[in-house]
Amino acid sequence: MDEERPASPVRVGKTRPGEGNRKSLRSPKTVNGERVIRRVFPAEYKLSILAEYDRCSESGEKGALLRREGLYSSIITDWRRQHRDGTLVVSDGRSSAGGRGAPSASEVARLRAENERLKLKLAKAEAIIEVQGKVQALLEELSKSADSDDS
Repeated sequence: MDEERPASPVRVGKTRPGEGNRKSLRSPKTVNGERVIRRVFPAEYKLSILAEYDRCSESGEKGALLRREGLYSSIITDWRRQHRDGTLVVSDGRSSAGGRGAPSASEVARLRAENERLKLKLAKAEAIIEVQGKVQALLEELSKSADSDDS
């Protein structure tokens, strides 16, 4: 009476040995078992591709460009956002500008706000010093005139 059920068209559970464990969640491997290396694009390349992508006007040109370069349209969207936010700029030489060591947009905004606050504080302090100088000159004049009246 042990009849076998026909296989379900929907796969359930593990389909291959080793599948479903933590190792299967790691980055994909190539055919020879090495890990896939993530591509990193320099800012100059990103900007040149954006410019070329924007120049495409004919039907299918943009797709051909993406296929030729091995890119996805989502990466173009990300690069456009970076360019619009000002984080995608070409720098002279090697620096951390735009790299992993660069400050985040929120950090830049915080520092700009602090800079403006400090500029206002400096302007007030300079005005106070100027007034104090004028008060000192006036007091010296009064002191001189009081000394000359006593003589």
